Amino acid sequence: MPDDHADSSDSAETGLQADGGRIELLADLDRAGGWMLLVDGVPQSHVDLDDPRYLDFEYARRIGHLIDLMAPEGDPIRVLHLGAGALTLARYVAATRPGSEQVAIDSDPELAALVRSRLPFPAGSIDLRVADARAVLRTLPAASFDLVVSDVFAGGSTPAHLVSAEFTAEAARVLTAAGVFAVNVGDGPPLRHARRRVAAVLAGFSRVCVLAEPAVLHGRRFGNLVVLGSDGELPVAALTRLLAGDPFPASVLDDEQAARFAGQHRPLTDADAESSPAPPPEAFA
Repeated sequence: MPDDHADSSDSAETGLQADGGRIELLADLDRAGGWMLLVDGVPQSHVDLDDPRYLDFEYARRIGHLIDLMAPEGDPIRVLHLGAGALTLARYVAATRPGSEQVAIDSDPELAALVRSRLPFPAGSIDLRVADARAVLRTLPAASFDLVVSDVFAGGSTPAHLVSAEFTAEAARVLTAAGVFAVNVGDGPPLRHARRRVAAVLAGFSRVCVLAEPAVLHGRRFGNLVVLGSDGELPVAALTRLLAGDPFPASVLDDEQAARFAGQHRPLTDADAESSPAPPPEAFA
């Protein structure tokens, strides 16, 4: 959720204190239907109610490119969103692939209630549930989704129980044979956490790629890395072309490059997992 290129919004429309921190909903002065969701001052989601195809955060745009490439244009897919936020990507799927079956999980009941009341979405398009992401994973049938998006943040950090190799294996279990696991990782220099997260995905899938800006990959600043894992083929060449044309171009690391990025770092496990690093204050300046 935290994004390294969040647009600045203004006018605090809603503010409330919830278990996960202080939730704010800010109107985007540049887009009539645009809203920014923040938790404890950290940008979590941006949505445009008038144009759900618009993806403001760069990491969301990168996952949007993957969604566009997963099946023929307009064909429905089955998607599990771990970390619902304002349902940015779920709305994108509903708009671009009508009829898709989608389940979105968020652990914060106040945030989910706010989204339902202030950021409504088409009835029947998204099954929004309040629960712990990993607890829900354990209850879902095997091979029931084409895409699992893990974008879970408590404020600026991903909780420790949602970063391990065991968690990754649980996500892999609910994917079809050619399904894709997409995880948003926030980290900065020296990228130790990100390298261990990539190692966890490498341990769970036969195909892996990493999407991120060069400055983030080379440890020059804090930012987002999107890690993809699949036992089918990943659209590496097509993603490379699309990401090169984005407002903030990103690189794509293929299997071998992802393995070199992970290096000798061991996958995070349940025994030693830790929450992802919180972004520094200047990350959203």
